[in-house]
Parts: sequence; C-alpha cells; structure tokens
Amino acid sequence: MFRFGKVRMAFTDRCGGVSEPPWESLNLGGAVGDDPESVAENRAIAAGDLGIDPDRVVYMRQVHSAVARYVTEPFGDDAPELDAVCTDVPGLALAVLAADCAPVLLADPDAGVVGAAHSGRVGTLAGVVPALIKEMAARGASDLVAVVGPMACGRCYAVPEEMRAAAVATLPETYSTTRAGRPALDLRAGIVAQLRQAGVREIHHDDRCTIEDPDLYSYRREGLTGRQAGYVWLEP
Repeated sequence: MFRFGKVRMAFTDRCGGVSEPPWESLNLGGAVGDDPESVAENRAIAAGDLGIDPDRVVYMRQVHSAVARYVTEPFGDDAPELDAVCTDVPGLALAVLAADCAPVLLADPDAGVVGAAHSGRVGTLAGVVPALIKEMAARGASDLVAVVGPMACGRCYAVPEEMRAAAVATLPETYSTTRAGRPALDLRAGIVAQLRQAGVREIHHDDRCTIEDPDLYSYRREGLTGRQAGYVWLEP
C-alpha cells in the first residue's frame, strides 16, 4: 500500500478470492463472465483487506475513453461509460479495473482530492490521464502524486508495426520492441511522459508486468480471465 498523508493507494492481485477457473480467484471484474455473486464476494474481500467500506467503492463502466468525472457516491448497478473518476469525499474509494491496461492513481494530499484512471492503449493515446488531471484541478488539486500500477510492460506488449507507428505519432515515448525484436508499445513510458508534461513531479510505480506475473490477471496471456484493481481513497 502507498501512503501520502491521508491518501491511501493499493493494488490487488488474483489471489485469495472465491471465483472458479478461469477467473480464479480474486476477480473483481463484473463484466467478464464470472458469477456475479462471486464477484460481489471478492469485492467485499478486497475492501475488507484494505479497511474500506465495500458499499463505498466507485466502480466504472470502462470503455477505453478519455472521459473523466467528479463523483460523490458509488454509481451502483448502472455506472456510466467513463474511464476516470475523482473525488474529495473522505471514505469514498475509487476503483479502476485492469488486466494489462494501466491503473493510474493520482492524489493531491494537501487539497484532499484523489483520482483513478483506466489507461490502456486507446485511452492513453486519447489522453484519459490528462483529462483526469484537468478534472482534479477543477476541484483544487495542484500538487499531484501519481502511482502507475501493474500493466503489460514494453517488452511484452507486442503490436503490429502499423499500430506502433500510429501510437508513436501521438505519443513518441510509447515506442518499444519486444525481447524478440518485434514492434511493441511501452504504455508506462507514455503515461509517465503525460504525467510529467502535466506537471506531476512525484511518480511511483508498481512495475509488475501482468503478462509475466502469474499472480496477476492478463487478458493478453489468457483471453477469458478476471480483473485486478487499483484503489485510491482519503482516510476519513
């Protein structure tokens, strides 16, 4: 867990839940085919382990967009389509689900504003993290700290040459190659570049690669699989 004043940030893995294969076991994703009761129990387990109220967690309907929104309560069963949220409400946890995409957590501890973004290839290139920073700034955030969570690393995230060229044209820092010399994308490097361009000076990482680490869910490795989560919240 990462601690910055009253801000807490944490990332889950796939261990310690109740879901059956192929989602075993701590799947937190509600739209991947898993039993809804298992997902609800897993979310309660994860929240309990972190010391947060499972009824006070905001989950999004993530669609690889650059839409960011300020929230004051959970969406419930009808979450809107968006990929970033922020809040200044103590005790309200923000969750971002991922299984190769980047969970990006942000906070201004002094201003008491926290945010979470789902930043995959499409969302990164569309600017979801800058959009979240802009939304947080509208709530008084100015001196941000960021933590970029587990994701597919630049040595594993192989893509067609045309896709790499298109990404690099928008965000040059994403250029990478695999260990075998194939075209690849380094989304972590691209996200860090966006954070620095936005003035974020303090950037931390949980730099585990989802494709390489069997304790993490990876869509690219497994296809049908679950989702881990990044959580950020203000202590009451």
